[in-house]
Amino acid sequence: MLGALVIGESLIDIVEQDGRVLGEHVGGSPLNVAVGLGRLGHRVDFVTRIGDDAYGARILAYLRSAGVRPAAGSVVAGPTATARAILDDDKAADYHLELDWRLSGNPATPPPAVVHTGSLAAVVEPGCLAVAALLDTYRPAATVSFDPNIRPALLADRGLARERIQRLVEGSDIVKVSAADLNWIEPDRPVEQVARNWLAAGPAVVAVTLGDRGAFALCAAGIARVDAEAVAVADTIGAGDAFTVGLLDALSAAGLLGARRRAGLQAIDVTTLGAALRSATDCAALTVARRGADLPDRAALDGYRVRRFGPAKNG
Repeated sequence: MLGALVIGESLIDIVEQDGRVLGEHVGGSPLNVAVGLGRLGHRVDFVTRIGDDAYGARILAYLRSAGVRPAAGSVVAGPTATARAILDDDKAADYHLELDWRLSGNPATPPPAVVHTGSLAAVVEPGCLAVAALLDTYRPAATVSFDPNIRPALLADRGLARERIQRLVEGSDIVKVSAADLNWIEPDRPVEQVARNWLAAGPAVVAVTLGDRGAFALCAAGIARVDAEAVAVADTIGAGDAFTVGLLDALSAAGLLGARRRAGLQAIDVTTLGAALRSATDCAALTVARRGADLPDRAALDGYRVRRFGPAKNG
């Protein structure tokens, strides 16, 4: 079982298409990662900001149902953040958010093997400054995982956001990023070139999702690629977060997470990385087949793999 600390925003996704509200779902990229890891049986502490309103109560219940423990101080006076996810004809989401992101103090949590953050938490002031400080605190003892998961509508200063993302990339062990994010960050360079530049800046693994074209991941030993799974897509909300969960879960199972195993992660081979990439894609495939960011539990993930590959063979 992995001990994880996730840091980032919690919110309610209000999903709309063609002017109709299809539903309201608990969301937020870091929250999705926390819940996804919790549903797979990992121990998860979550540093976030939740209002003391009805939406906040719903988020707390949702977290606790997945076994995720909100850190002390995560519930504050005021409204809970919301995001309107407007679906296009391809069921991809465009986000419009109302968010007040701020944190204070250090959480009293057990030492984690991995610390994950990303999305708005990493770039929106003033909370992003506290997030950076927490990563500095935990980096000597934990693997650091980062997903930029960019929301351009909330980023008034593109240059500053890019600088903050670059600093976080340099201090991370694992970076997951979408091709769309890389195109926003470096629009004049090919996606794979930007990913290689990021790998050279410090991470042991840089994994890039390509939507319906699958994903690839880079490490010192080379590159691994996987195709996307053929599934009926309900919507793409939470797909990237599910990919992150599957990737961290697989790397944990391979014994590669935790600061004492940093050298092992840096020396990961392409075969092991490819298997982790496939696990990440499986997790994402299950999520896009459901409405909202409804990440799978262990039974669903294992059952999906049995249906695809047959029962695991022992010996």
